Amino acid sequence: MARQVAGGGRAVEVPPERLERWFARFAERNDGVRTTVLAATQVRIEAGNGTTATATVPFGPLREQGEYPGLAVEPLLRHVRTPRLIALLLVRKGGHSLGLAYDGRVILSRTDRHRVQGRTAAGGWSQHRFARRREGQTRAALQAAAQDACEVLLPRLSEVDAVVLGGDRRALDELRADRRLAELFDRAEPRVLDIPEPRREVLAEAALRARAVELVVREQTVDSE
Repeated sequence: MARQVAGGGRAVEVPPERLERWFARFAERNDGVRTTVLAATQVRIEAGNGTTATATVPFGPLREQGEYPGLAVEPLLRHVRTPRLIALLLVRKGGHSLGLAYDGRVILSRTDRHRVQGRTAAGGWSQHRFARRREGQTRAALQAAAQDACEVLLPRLSEVDAVVLGGDRRALDELRADRRLAELFDRAEPRVLDIPEPRREVLAEAALRARAVELVVREQTVDSE
């Protein structure tokens, strides 16, 4: 998956199994690699033509750090290839899917959908009535998501290596206000997966994406005279 990022450049998600080859192709396309900088939360490589690739370290921090000539990403490769048990919480206002995944495979899950009425163009009392109904449906959906998270994820939280969130940020922020889920959100990775309406198959895809490394590639810009 690739997307444009603020400030120029593009972000890509690369699975651990393909990461070594991705760096090799990056070097081939950009006149080799000048330097590699390993830091706790990111790895930055600068190519011979000035293009940079910055990898966000998932499940950090990266223990081996420093600046090296050429391509020196072996510590990152070892880090991301380590099998992990990950708690997944995917929420949108119309439903949720959550569970545990080990090394990219879902081993426990629970999914539920709730009807949340769409917005209406009607005015006056009808609009207020629809708005109240929608708010009530949204509240019920989020309460159900919180309850399932309490029942499925919290009892196993001490066993997991990381927590990955996905879905609608507003819905997640509302869940964050539930004090029962404080420890779950405290352990969540900074990256929030952008997903469609949560379903079981979406959870399976998220389990794979959670392991992926996000890299931002920026080409060197040449100022025109």
